[in-house]
Amino acid sequence: MTLTELKYIVAVARERHFGRAAEACFVSQPTLSVAIKKLEDELNVQIFERGAAEVSVTPLGEQIVAQAQRVLEQTIAIKEIAKQGRDPLAGPLRLGVIYTIGPYLLPSLVKQMIETTPQMPLMLQENYTLKLIELLKQGEIDAAVMALPFPESGLMVRPLYDEPFVVALPRSHPWAERAHIDAGDLKQETMLLLGSGHCFRDHVLGVCPELMRFSQNADGIQKTFEGSSLETIRHMVASGVGITVLPKTSVPETQVPDSLLRYVPFSAPVPDRRVVLAWRKSFTRLPAIEAVAQAIARCHLPGVIPLDLPATSN
Repeated sequence: MTLTELKYIVAVARERHFGRAAEACFVSQPTLSVAIKKLEDELNVQIFERGAAEVSVTPLGEQIVAQAQRVLEQTIAIKEIAKQGRDPLAGPLRLGVIYTIGPYLLPSLVKQMIETTPQMPLMLQENYTLKLIELLKQGEIDAAVMALPFPESGLMVRPLYDEPFVVALPRSHPWAERAHIDAGDLKQETMLLLGSGHCFRDHVLGVCPELMRFSQNADGIQKTFEGSSLETIRHMVASGVGITVLPKTSVPETQVPDSLLRYVPFSAPVPDRRVVLAWRKSFTRLPAIEAVAQAIARCHLPGVIPLDLPATSN
């Protein structure tokens, strides 16, 4: 049994496909398949059920894959301990960021990190919340900036800031000159939402639960439309398709007079999201985590409420 074989079975369990797992491990499919068959023969058990379209994990295989994942995580921890003995701030830090935070945080964060810890470049990856949690657990990334709530994960979580939401409208909309908008009024409008998988979509549905019934059936196309990114949705709002809810960091600090968009704050209580930094409990480069948290605290993020709260387990 080798660490490479354990890495292969974890990859297949994640991808549910031998070809995609081989690509993720940067090996040929025959190499991966032979290694996994060798491990199954050695253990005298079947870890995977091979189907025509998809690979499934056997009940016993689930236990083996879970243990393999823990072993791989511990091998990463050994390397991190050795690295920390030299300098916990030396070497790249693999940081994940969700799609609705990355474009607005990263320009300032990268600048801050270059100024304070140039010896620790950020290896960045944008993805969905659930995917980032999976990558964290598998040791593929070191930390991630995400928004609460997310499923219980066993990760350490440090609150960074609370971010209010605002309403984005076409400049010709009757509400464009309002001082505030009540969340309950949104149910009267055609709403533009991010597609499934984005946690911010769930945040918007939380602001206006009435939209849930429209977003989950075929008739909803008359009431809600979906976009692939906040910037795509912003352009759709400008064209007059509907209105949307945006996080404050995505909104310009000052409203340009000839802009096609107007941004109006919510009435109290203002809906918001809590942005956090998450990492594995076994991750040993804690000074690196602290460096990222402090750099984010120094970032220019208009409208957010910085938090100074201790880390907790999620």
